[in-house]
Amino acid sequence: MEVVPDLQSPISGRAELGQFLRARRSQITPADVGLPQYHGRRRTPGLRREELATVSGISADYYIRLERGKETRPSPSVIDALARALRLEVDEHEHLRQLAASAARKPPQPPPAPSRTVRPGVQILLDSLRPIPAHVISRTGDMLAWNTGGLRLFAGIDDWPVRHRNVWRYTFLHPAARQLFDDWESQLRGGVAYLRILSGAEPDAPDLAQIVGELLLKSPEFASRWQRYDVRQYDRGDKTFHHPEIGDITLGHQSLQINGSPGHRMVTFYAEPGTPQHDALTLLDRAAIN
Repeated sequence: MEVVPDLQSPISGRAELGQFLRARRSQITPADVGLPQYHGRRRTPGLRREELATVSGISADYYIRLERGKETRPSPSVIDALARALRLEVDEHEHLRQLAASAARKPPQPPPAPSRTVRPGVQILLDSLRPIPAHVISRTGDMLAWNTGGLRLFAGIDDWPVRHRNVWRYTFLHPAARQLFDDWESQLRGGVAYLRILSGAEPDAPDLAQIVGELLLKSPEFASRWQRYDVRQYDRGDKTFHHPEIGDITLGHQSLQINGSPGHRMVTFYAEPGTPQHDALTLLDRAAIN
């Protein structure tokens, strides 16, 4: 079945709430919530609106208005009842609360584009970390600054123009990414979940609309996962790379917010000194000089 991307932009908080409810409703069967199943083909994937309303203990009319964006102030008890009926996990339940709060607010003016400027001191810090790979990314994944390993660890990304370098664009669209990441599927899920959460918080942000719109059009893997509306936080443990220059390597990683630069994060990948992994990072760092 072909997935038709949803490219409506900007997306209001009301629309985001309705999209989330529809997406999660389609993934729950009557059997999952203890409703009887009848023979014959169902035209609606997952639960019908009326079925979800029944399980949640609210009226069908109220739920339909909520999903269509005509009801914008659901009570906390309604949100909790819907979360139980939809079998949401903790991250998903919290996201539903945030969407409900956003739907109740007056739609704000689109926020200004975040700054891409990285202070000189941050570049000094990046260079001082060598051979530990490190880079600075924007909230939507644009690579804004890096040291040698921080760029070269993402094999082939230096072939792209500077303004095109984005960790999510690389993950979904660069031909080397599928081989580089040991668990490419986990990278995909994590990227979609992160962008979905960001979209729920700022549905009208132009920088977010740009990267999401591009990935919806160019990546079937992104488009199919985007429709599921998965916002679970996935494991942030060690990452294994199959790198064409230094071979297989497993690294720890850490992400830190940069003070005074809203939306900017420094991401580092590290290994204990004296280990083969650290030696491999040293080779990667020096390879750019040779």
